[in-house]
Amino acid sequence: MSKVIIFGAGGRAGRAAVGEARRRGHQVSAVVRDPSRHADLGAPEVTLLAGDVTDADGVADLATGHDAAIAAAADLGADPGAFFPAAARALLEGLQRAGVGRLVVVGLASVLPTASGTPLMDTPGYPREYRAFSLGHGAGTAVLRNATTPVDWLVVSPAGDFDHQGTRTGRYTVAPADADSRISYSDLAIALLDEIDDPRHRRTHIGVEGA
Repeated sequence: MSKVIIFGAGGRAGRAAVGEARRRGHQVSAVVRDPSRHADLGAPEVTLLAGDVTDADGVADLATGHDAAIAAAADLGADPGAFFPAAARALLEGLQRAGVGRLVVVGLASVLPTASGTPLMDTPGYPREYRAFSLGHGAGTAVLRNATTPVDWLVVSPAGDFDHQGTRTGRYTVAPADADSRISYSDLAIALLDEIDDPRHRRTHIGVEGA
């Protein structure tokens, strides 16, 4: 059993990660901006905490004593080009100070390369209205890639999009970006926790799809 801290635990991906971590018997700290809005996350195996993923001091304080971290946080009211890099910097600094060696981040398929090597967001027909958000995610990943850090990080995203009505199948495969690819939140959470329990990918961005 490990102690896992999950930032952004109130969103759909974060909640799925909390559920999967509990299913595996881990002790979970669920970090949200406003715990009063997510009281249902509390459980005997879950400690509900208030926190800001862009605050390195807060990350360090909250993460101390944990074995690994998952980041699924997004602030849709913030500038994505500022939020995601700030979160990446705060996570790396805070987790290093807390002695947490493994970080798995929920990423975005749009910045993942397709089989041809082209980022999905640059392929013909990809919706332009999401480009600023995609570039913000990409800037956050660039902070991770360019950092000199002992934190063993990984970005995991759907290879395409979520199957919002999909259920847990217990199966997934690693795949390049593909706009038609789908995975359920529950199966993405399995991939996240697999990379906590038995890390196989390091310091890169992988896509996963339902099998």
